[in-house]
Amino acid sequence: MAASVLCRRTLVTCNTFKWISAPKTLNSASYPSGILLQTASYNPKPLKLNLRDPYIPDKSSEKTPEWQKTSKYDMKLYGRYGSASGIDPASLWPSHAERNRIGAEENEWHPPLDVMLENIAAKQKEETDKRMAKEKLIAENMAKMPKMIADWRREKREAKQKLKEEKKRREKLLAEARERFGYAVDPRSSKFLEMVAEIEKEEKKKRKLMKRRLKEEKAGVPFTPVAS
Repeated sequence: MAASVLCRRTLVTCNTFKWISAPKTLNSASYPSGILLQTASYNPKPLKLNLRDPYIPDKSSEKTPEWQKTSKYDMKLYGRYGSASGIDPASLWPSHAERNRIGAEENEWHPPLDVMLENIAAKQKEETDKRMAKEKLIAENMAKMPKMIADWRREKREAKQKLKEEKKRREKLLAEARERFGYAVDPRSSKFLEMVAEIEKEEKKKRKLMKRRLKEEKAGVPFTPVAS
């Protein structure tokens, strides 16, 4: 009895270790996402390089693609085969013009720290100057605001007074036309317009005489009225 129990325990233990040590593939039924899990070890394959007979493209051949004739491809060949590529490493260095271009790009996109700090300080100063100029303009406009409001109110009063005077003068002209012609005259009629032109001419003449009189009185010359 005890021997049979011991045998069964030994068999279960062996099967357990056998199950753990053997690689197993779990089916998708065990996982809802349907992902297959497999125990495996990563063993990358070494890069096979034919150093005895490397492929070196013939740049003088028309069958060689243009991209294999570039300096970029020469760098790739030298990095892969080294001196076996037959490429002079000195030829892979950039030319003087290329070094200047690369240096200019680095200075533009990756400037030194002191240059970046100067740019930041200049930008902050520019923003500060703009803000101060805007605040100064607002302050100046606010200082002018009372005068601007007073001027607007004065212009409004003058315009209102002018309309009132024009209305009064129009009524006076209509009354004078009614008195002269004996009936109400249409202000758009030729009679009314001729009468207005005549009145304006008389008023202009009176203003001219008044101006002359004031000038002569100022000069001490006795005023001599002109016969009409």
